[in-house]
Amino acid sequence: MNPPARACHPRPVTPPLPAINLTAGSMEMPIARFSPFELVLLQSHSQVDTATLLLQAWLLTHRDNVSESQRYRRLAQEAASFGHGHDLGPLMRIAGQRDMQAIQLAAEVLRRECTAGQGLAVMHKAIAVATDDGSLSLANHYILRFLADLLGIAPATLDTLFQELAGTPLAPPQDLSRDAYWREHNPAHYRRQAEQEAEQARARAEAQQAEARRAAEQQRRQQEHEREQARAHRERQQREREHRQQQQERQRQHHRHRPQASTPPPDRTLRALAVLGLSRGASRSDIRLAYRRMAQLHHPDRVFSQSERQVALASQRFQRIKKAYDYLMQRH
Repeated sequence: MNPPARACHPRPVTPPLPAINLTAGSMEMPIARFSPFELVLLQSHSQVDTATLLLQAWLLTHRDNVSESQRYRRLAQEAASFGHGHDLGPLMRIAGQRDMQAIQLAAEVLRRECTAGQGLAVMHKAIAVATDDGSLSLANHYILRFLADLLGIAPATLDTLFQELAGTPLAPPQDLSRDAYWREHNPAHYRRQAEQEAEQARARAEAQQAEARRAAEQQRRQQEHEREQARAHRERQQREREHRQQQQERQRQHHRHRPQASTPPPDRTLRALAVLGLSRGASRSDIRLAYRRMAQLHHPDRVFSQSERQVALASQRFQRIKKAYDYLMQRH
């Protein structure tokens, strides 16, 4: 397919802009109200050529690994056969800024002014600009399909034209919503994401280790506190035992140095009970009653009128009764 030398007829085209009078002193509105691309269209000798160049500049800005100077030189090559009559710098700046209002205006100019054959010529130049280096970026893939739809070119015709110019079929565009696409075309993002996730994992691990160290330190302190309490308890018990032992030793020493009462003969209690007429196991009450009875019976006053011998014997008996009573009352 051989495209014509020019994209569209170089006939003057009325721009889709508000009519203004640019003569001195007769402006109906300030020029500052026009967008940069509208001003370029006002200066252009061919608005179709200017619109075509802006769309080509748009394609160049989406070429991978192409410098700004290379883009400008490539656009200048395309503009050599155009009759636009203005500098290319403003178009490169507008395309680089992704000014979609300007892009839409350029597309409207082409849609309105170009015939079917002229649209094919524009499409031909667009494919050549987009695939100079033998590759097609995903953004330019979508741009080419956008231009084809704008110019009324069927998808099959676009595929055929692309095959003839690029030597390879125009594959369906990749799905931008798929993670695999971005992993292939933006690996730096995933490297940064992996580094961030690794850094977050390291931070979490360090936080967990710090928490484990704090828990271990707290447990160690708790165990140390419990050991201190147990040691203090043992020491307190030891002091209490020593204190009791000292008290017991003092009591033994006290009893050891206290005068010991003479131990009565084993049968003295029995003899004292016999004196009062009692047997083993008598109570204090029994001893008291027996004493009173025996004292009345053997009191010396009962025999004071008898001989001295009888009085002496009665006194001796009463003394034995009295001693037996005193002894038993002490023992009970």
